[in-house]
Amino acid sequence: MKSVRVTGPDVVEWVEIDEPEAGPRDVLLKIKACGICGSDAFYAHNGGIPPREGATPLGHEPAAEVVEVGADVDAVQVGDHVVIDTMAFADGLLGSGGAQGALSELVVVKEVEAGRQLKVIPSHIPWHVAALNEPMAVAHHAVNRSGAKARDKAVVFGAGPIGLGAVISLKARGVAHVVVADILPGRLEKALQVGADAVVDSAQEDVVARLIELHGEASNSLGQGGYAGTDVYIDAAGAPSVIETALAAAKARAVITVPAVHKRPVEIDFGRILVQELDIRTAMGYPTEIFEVTDAIVANWEKYALIVSDTLPFDRALDALTLARTPGAADKVVVTFD
Repeated sequence: MKSVRVTGPDVVEWVEIDEPEAGPRDVLLKIKACGICGSDAFYAHNGGIPPREGATPLGHEPAAEVVEVGADVDAVQVGDHVVIDTMAFADGLLGSGGAQGALSELVVVKEVEAGRQLKVIPSHIPWHVAALNEPMAVAHHAVNRSGAKARDKAVVFGAGPIGLGAVISLKARGVAHVVVADILPGRLEKALQVGADAVVDSAQEDVVARLIELHGEASNSLGQGGYAGTDVYIDAAGAPSVIETALAAAKARAVITVPAVHKRPVEIDFGRILVQELDIRTAMGYPTEIFEVTDAIVANWEKYALIVSDTLPFDRALDALTLARTPGAADKVVVTFD
């Protein structure tokens, strides 16, 4: 069968491999859709994921159909539609250094345990939407880490897939007012469509002033004013200017949560922000959220569908990888299978 693999630095190719076989405790999946992640380009640029020997399989945002079930497995049935915990495979992280990747026609889940690697979803959920389960779990974990509560006021920097997913999760928690800041008008429009209460074009507007206008003025721990009434800041952009803006705006005991990958160090003057008593948190992956977010996607799949900007068929998977890593060309690219 065909599989997309990293075979060298900045070299991604089609590779012919043997079809996997399912043992008595295994489940064979036919991949129906797989999202493209920014980390795929990172893996490709580095020539794969060491210390793995040989080509690195790609694809870690899958949705699939069960096509074969081992005799000792009763967690799923043939024909079930499933989303997948790619970090729970017995043979390594799916598409992130493990033996298999979801940019392949078939994947075998070994040593299946009920509720661990797979979750069944309704058959009416479109495959390209189901494939958002993994990145939306990342966004959901960021919101969980932020501690956002009902009636809080929040701002999300970056209206890419993770930022948009965070907006949906924040509103589902009952957060009273969610602002999204970005520099692209199209992304800001999409933020409003998925539920943001207001948007800020950070290329044209003073973000701190707008947050004060939208969330009211607040003070630092010494009672000095000039800060925004925003409770929660989520950096889904990964730009140094986002951290600078958040630090300038944040009131006493506000929470700044960073799920974004920063590619270079960001300087923080802790002497300057001491009087704000800020809580700065990072958010990585999805320790518990991979299937927590599934029910939200099932309940609101039309809203999540807005996050997908482009779908390409599996035979154009290499084009999909190129499209996804081209700045400004696409927001969320998903590969679909017949």
